[in-house]
Amino acid sequence: MNSQNLWKERYLGYINETQKYLRYIFNGHLVFVMVLVLGGLAYYYSDWVKTLDSDFPAELIMAFVLSIIVTRSPINTFLKEPDTVFLLPLETKLRSYFKNSLILSWVMQGFILLVVLIASIPMYSKVTGAGGTDLGIILVVLLILKFLNLTMRWQVLKYQDTSVSHWDSFIRFLLNGVILYFICSRANILFALITFLLLLGLYMYYRGATKGFVLKWERLVELENKRMNSFYRIANMFTDVPHLKGKVARRKWMDWLLSFIPYGEKSTYTYLYARTLLRSNDYVGLCFRLTIIGSVILSVFTNIWAHLIVTFMFLFMTALQLLPVWKAHEWKVWVSLYPLPAKMRESAVIKLISYFLLFEGLVFGLILLVKGEWMSALAALAMGLVFLLGFKIYAAKKIKNF
Repeated sequence: MNSQNLWKERYLGYINETQKYLRYIFNGHLVFVMVLVLGGLAYYYSDWVKTLDSDFPAELIMAFVLSIIVTRSPINTFLKEPDTVFLLPLETKLRSYFKNSLILSWVMQGFILLVVLIASIPMYSKVTGAGGTDLGIILVVLLILKFLNLTMRWQVLKYQDTSVSHWDSFIRFLLNGVILYFICSRANILFALITFLLLLGLYMYYRGATKGFVLKWERLVELENKRMNSFYRIANMFTDVPHLKGKVARRKWMDWLLSFIPYGEKSTYTYLYARTLLRSNDYVGLCFRLTIIGSVILSVFTNIWAHLIVTFMFLFMTALQLLPVWKAHEWKVWVSLYPLPAKMRESAVIKLISYFLLFEGLVFGLILLVKGEWMSALAALAMGLVFLLGFKIYAAKKIKNF
């Protein structure tokens, strides 16, 4: 078996698979919203940068953000479940296959680092007065650290105990952060070099400790499926994705929320989809994550227009990602056998998603109120109510086309 041909075949299959859904994701209205939101944030960002002085901790912020991206190093292996049987005996002949996977992952994640670094340039240059040479050095260091982190991540995946992975990520995050802080703050190069040697020592330790270990194929397939499912969940907001596999958790501690749903046949679909939203990781977890991220961003910005843009952006993203719950029971015949009008099912889904959006809007308003930005809080709440009205009209049309 030629491992190079196998990797090329898997890579081209991955490209074709993603392109098939990307044309639905980047349709007209989403591109328009993205341009509008990013343009507004860029305008506010440029004004915000002008207010910064030399006391602003730009180096610390850059080191923290870039360290997160450098440390998080998923590897695109393109492995599938049958590979745990058919490719397992050929593990020793697949070195070039996994080498190509590491290089591809490095290139893709290096591009993300480049984008984040470019976005940070105005802030960093304004505070530190850094020039092109300094930014070039930071980029080179980032690419070296990313490749080293990817290689270490690959070695750690050979451990049977998954807790090693958590400790490894924590230690690498600290070391990456310290190195990047020394580089960004233009401290004595000796400090950064000593920390880099510690990271290199950790790499050599993993390399020696895992020398006789074999690959954990089930773990690699699980991570690859998780990575692809993240993409499929986004694509599922725009078109039907048959490959999508969701996870369900009992979440007994959230049962009290269901007590607000009155008992009766009129609440049949409301109860069914409420259970679905609360138990599925694809919905309730996503809503909480977006709410937390949006709240953090709102707490940083001080301009009312930036607050409105962020509020709209996160409400829009949440609505798009919750709407596919309509298809959660699409292939279950018994749901269609309910002696209830189909309109009731549509109303229940829109009502429940509206509750989630209302919750998110209230949290955003509360965050702004706690900051003392009461005008922004009122404006964000008003934006949320207007968005809800528009969402109900949009959702009714969208559901008919699902």
